[in-house]
Amino acid sequence: MPSDRNQSRSSSRHRSRSPPPSHSRSRRYSRSPPPSRHRQRSRSPSQQYSRRHSRSRSPPRRSQHHQDERGGRGRGRGGSGRGGGRGRYNNNNQGGNRRYEWGGSSGSRNDRRSKSPSSPPPPAEEPNFGLSGKLAAETNTVKGVELKYNEPAEAAKPKDKWRLYVFKGDQQIDLLHIHRQSSFLLGRDRIVADIPIDHPSCSKQHAVLQYRLVPDTENDPSNKTKVVKPFIIDLGSTNGTFLNGDQIPSTRFVELRMKDVLKFGESTREYVLLHN
Repeated sequence: MPSDRNQSRSSSRHRSRSPPPSHSRSRRYSRSPPPSRHRQRSRSPSQQYSRRHSRSRSPPRRSQHHQDERGGRGRGRGGSGRGGGRGRYNNNNQGGNRRYEWGGSSGSRNDRRSKSPSSPPPPAEEPNFGLSGKLAAETNTVKGVELKYNEPAEAAKPKDKWRLYVFKGDQQIDLLHIHRQSSFLLGRDRIVADIPIDHPSCSKQHAVLQYRLVPDTENDPSNKTKVVKPFIIDLGSTNGTFLNGDQIPSTRFVELRMKDVLKFGESTREYVLLHN
């Protein structure tokens, strides 16, 4: 028995000292990584840097199917929450894909346009070559004030020495010689008025006393003879111009005769026309 035990011990020692198999040693002492299934391409450092920084950091876009599911989920919850807003629009999208714009879908807008009656386009504005009055206003400006009145073509200086006698009540307060020019402007604006009227009821440019060369219908029925006669014209004043107690029409020439009485506005002064 002792010999058998010694024999087994020697055999076990001999077995433990035997070198391990070659394949076990390679697995234990190998430091190389396991072979990969896919072939990897070698990249330069610049390519790796560009690929690393070219990735978009924005959140991924959700698909239409995902939005529809969330919208339907919001409708199932009674339209509240995050899905309720989208569910409101997706309810009309069951019939087909439509594009939504401000004021409704594009399809409904096209329907309204097709139903509305086709109106013809408005005509293009044509050029207007009429007189604007700007040039006349520049030429008819005196001391920076635009005049409302332009003398007519038949304006002329009188040969008779006409005068205006100014009365206030029964007393004469002034005498005006009105034969030295063809027209006289009456009004409150002393910058342009030839005969100033200071009553507050009168306008700045109230009326004009104009001499005109017209046919002599009283002495020559053939209208071949012409004579210079005085006329009065109201320039659209606020309180009017009165001839012998009657208001004359605005912006119209009215012929004056000997001993006619003129009044302007609510002024009590009377202007009596006489000549020698």
